[in-house]
Amino acid sequence: MMQFELPWPPSTNRIWRNVVTRGRPQTLLSTEGRKFRTLAGHYCQLAGVAGKQLTGRLAVELHVQAPDRRGRDLDNVLKATLDALTHAGVWGDDSQIDRLVVTRGEITKGGKLLVSIEGAGA
Repeated sequence: MMQFELPWPPSTNRIWRNVVTRGRPQTLLSTEGRKFRTLAGHYCQLAGVAGKQLTGRLAVELHVQAPDRRGRDLDNVLKATLDALTHAGVWGDDSQIDRLVVTRGEITKGGKLLVSIEGAGA
């Protein structure tokens, strides 16, 4: 099993932007999404999990500690987080996840996610 911490991610509603380039609509990762992906990659490097490229089926648990008491949908932390872990090379693709558990924890200044991964090589 591997365990590590990630910074608070942007909501799914804020990680993508629709733009028109040369008359064609495109969906791009927002500035906020790119910043989170980079920061999450640094956290993964510090934890020694970046580039692990876990193979096989995986079970992932996210313990969500929001930065404040605002009402939040737990599922809005998933997309940016799982995509950032894929980008950091923790696994080949988040389609390897067979079990995904998300729990809400206590309010923490700045917010954070506690990540646990079980499976082949984890």
